[in-house]
Amino acid sequence: MVNIVPFQPQHRDAFERLNLAWITRHWEPEFKDFQVLGDPHKHIIAHGGYIAMALKDDNAVGCCALIRQDAACFELAKMAVEESVRGQGIGWALAHHVIDRARSQGAERVFLESNTVLTPAINLYRKLGFKVVTGPPSPYERANVQMELTLASR
Repeated sequence: MVNIVPFQPQHRDAFERLNLAWITRHWEPEFKDFQVLGDPHKHIIAHGGYIAMALKDDNAVGCCALIRQDAACFELAKMAVEESVRGQGIGWALAHHVIDRARSQGAERVFLESNTVLTPAINLYRKLGFKVVTGPPSPYERANVQMELTLASR
């Protein structure tokens, strides 16, 4: 059983480890990666963002962040699931959790940047209702696709 919980300071190392695992599989980490992963509280939470951690037997096996862009928009970022537990619905659960969180915070949309080489992630985003959009230039060299989900009011 996996539990989705809010980020706590003791999760910082796992947040960094999980994200560096997928980043370094295809790319070199960028300066912005080191900033955000090195101090997620300062770069995400302190600005109205949120990080969800997926715990299995009290071990962090996944994570997903919401970075506040403005009052109406969050960026879904730094989503990662440990390779050994992929295919168990953890990414789906994390994504739903943070999308519900964005909605509860009054967001009208959730935006993300990714790379088309990450086929399972792109497929997940499409299943969640994200559509490809053209947004402002990305701070990440590896980003070659931007997607957005419009949140319906409940």
